[in-house]
Amino acid sequence: MTADGCRRFASLLAALVLCACASSPPVEFYALEPVKVRPLEAAPAPPLQIARVHLPPSLDRRQIVRQAGQYGLEISDRHRWSAPLDLMIRRTLSEDLLQILPRGRVVLPQEPAPARTRKVVIDIVRFMPDPAGRVELQASWSEMSDDGVSVPSSSIVNVRAAMASPSYSDQVAAMSEALARLAAMIAAKSG
Repeated sequence: MTADGCRRFASLLAALVLCACASSPPVEFYALEPVKVRPLEAAPAPPLQIARVHLPPSLDRRQIVRQAGQYGLEISDRHRWSAPLDLMIRRTLSEDLLQILPRGRVVLPQEPAPARTRKVVIDIVRFMPDPAGRVELQASWSEMSDDGVSVPSSSIVNVRAAMASPSYSDQVAAMSEALARLAAMIAAKSG
């Protein structure tokens, strides 16, 4: 191939790449956010810290996941989380708990935990929209004392939050609402 032919081929290849990129829809990023919740009148108790959130492998990814039929999943390359989902859940639950519990009762995930802090560990089984258009959060949570021993308050929860529409932004809003409800359950049981 001649030098002129190589330049034409390279120009054609560059034009094809630009056309392909121009036709791809942009990637959209989403974040879970705390929801306005009512404070709880709670008796004095040791502080809480959301220590860990465990996700099933199907949700432990940057792409947003939805159910597709009875046994399928839709994993969107175009709609993604702005950060790892487990870390966003941990932060959102902590911020929800800050609104619910009295001052000094919540230790943020990045803060060192004082003595007697109860660490909350959450195991999520399911966290996505169901076919009826509601986000379903199935999880268990338990409190561990600062010496790593589980204390009696462990629970299995199944929370549903309605989506205003099938859009991804409404899915994320409903997921944030489901987390606020979980935070209220944790606060009520641990206080």
